[in-house]
Amino acid sequence: MRIADVEILILPGLGNSGPGHWQRRWAERFSTGRVVEQDEWDEPDLRDWTAAIVEAVEAAQKPVVLVAHSLAVSALVHAASRLPAGKVKGALLVSPPDHEGKAIPRAAQSFGAVPTDPLPFPSLLVASDTDALVSRDRAADMATAWGSELHFAGDAGHINEASGHGPWPEGLLMFTRLMQRI
Repeated sequence: MRIADVEILILPGLGNSGPGHWQRRWAERFSTGRVVEQDEWDEPDLRDWTAAIVEAVEAAQKPVVLVAHSLAVSALVHAASRLPAGKVKGALLVSPPDHEGKAIPRAAQSFGAVPTDPLPFPSLLVASDTDALVSRDRAADMATAWGSELHFAGDAGHINEASGHGPWPEGLLMFTRLMQRI
């Protein structure tokens, strides 16, 4: 599938993605990309976040590919069953947090009890070996439950600006792989 044939909806995590974050850079780079904004980035409400995702997908004029990072992965998985059937063609899921882990921020705890049903669209889950918010084993468990292809990104922290991932060219290669698959 070609990028021009889809709307790429970018879903930042807790605290939003700053201007140097790879998600914001991708939104600017992709002609059909846009960030799904949330009303509250720092004290998120699961119902509000999932509603914003569902509304953005419903409003899209083309098929949709989602690019979620961190807490937005949890929100997307919660919203998946409410998305219009067949409209989402795929999703890149980056650094999903382990809500059962001890490092989960207080503001993100209400997003727990993440569904373990297979996602109704192809997905690629990317996780780091050194992410404080998710272990390799938990990332593998999530990928298995959701029916996601799994890629370990090595020593990459939380795959955000703080861990040195501004433009994240390796991520673009993984996104390209996902687009070829769908």
